[in-house]
Amino acid sequence: MNTCKKRVAILGSTGSIGTQALDVISRNRDKFEVTVLTANNNITLLAKQVIEFEPKFVVIGNTAKYEELKGILEHYPVEVQAGENAIADVVKLDDIDIVLTAMVGYSGLLPTINAIKAKKDIALSNKETMVVAGELINLLARENNVKILPVDSEHSAIFQCLQGETPESVEKIILTASGGPFVGKTAEYLKTVTKNEALKHPCWDMGAKVTIDSASLMNKGLEVIEARWLFDITPDRIDVVVHRQSIIHSMVQFVDGSIKAQMGVPDMRLPIQYALGYPARISSNLPRFNFTNYPSLTFEQPDIKTFRNLQLAFDALKKGGNQPCVLNAANEIVVEAFLNDKIGFFEMSDIIEKTLEKIPFIAFPDYETYKVCNREAKEFSKSLIS
Repeated sequence: MNTCKKRVAILGSTGSIGTQALDVISRNRDKFEVTVLTANNNITLLAKQVIEFEPKFVVIGNTAKYEELKGILEHYPVEVQAGENAIADVVKLDDIDIVLTAMVGYSGLLPTINAIKAKKDIALSNKETMVVAGELINLLARENNVKILPVDSEHSAIFQCLQGETPESVEKIILTASGGPFVGKTAEYLKTVTKNEALKHPCWDMGAKVTIDSASLMNKGLEVIEARWLFDITPDRIDVVVHRQSIIHSMVQFVDGSIKAQMGVPDMRLPIQYALGYPARISSNLPRFNFTNYPSLTFEQPDIKTFRNLQLAFDALKKGGNQPCVLNAANEIVVEAFLNDKIGFFEMSDIIEKTLEKIPFIAFPDYETYKVCNREAKEFSKSLIS
């Protein structure tokens, strides 16, 4: 084995981030090798990935698909495991240098915690980890001398803008939002929108859950909470601006009034590559941005009266404690319900708000508290869906 290569575990390899990460790795075989791949259900794609990238371990979350996957891979030198516990445990293996957490939702929290405790650097795509337990994650990362490298394009942009800067020089950070497919639409229009309309994002190719979150601006709300912990910055120093072209991925304003912006074409392979390769910048033949193709870049305030999820996220962050955990849990339930045509677009915000009001506030939660709050918030949200 070439020990100069960075050994990568990808949690959620069949999703949007996971497949794009493997594309990055396929272009840089001299720099990376895949040690672990995990997925929840898609054994057809997972098996193809195993055959192409030859990891030592593969885990399928859905235990009902274990035997089928094991059968497909019986002639390949890979250990096949199954179940949520196996995903949470596989990150502890010695021959892993960095774990890309590309799982969706709360399910990414425990594997990330275990990976940090095993002293693995984290390429963080699972924003819910920081939303639910950002303070705990930061504490563990400091204790284990682990780097948390953001993969979201917005947080990668901020991370890049902060290189070489001191914390006291930062006045505020400015997260950009594309606005999703419904930017500029009225409340009357949004009353009857369908999931198919919500899934048509104008700029980014993302999974269904993240795309719906983008349409409701919850994705930006979750990113605000994530940014608070990633960059140790108070909520009042985080701004959101709608930038429909998605060329400026986010900005940092400094105490002297100057602003740094990170720019590029909307291609998630760029922040993935930066996180996996950090601290090096890896040469690539990915598409380049051409200023002449964008004669104007526009910026506007988000409509938080129509898209209430962003305000709900700010409110949960400011209150703190278990509120972001409750917000995230309720959101996971309502997005699933919306995708299954059980509720309307605006009902998502209504249910989240009611859940935040119902679940008791806990100022200083620990991991076990997060588990309970996540379960109770999901159960209550489900009870509001007919």
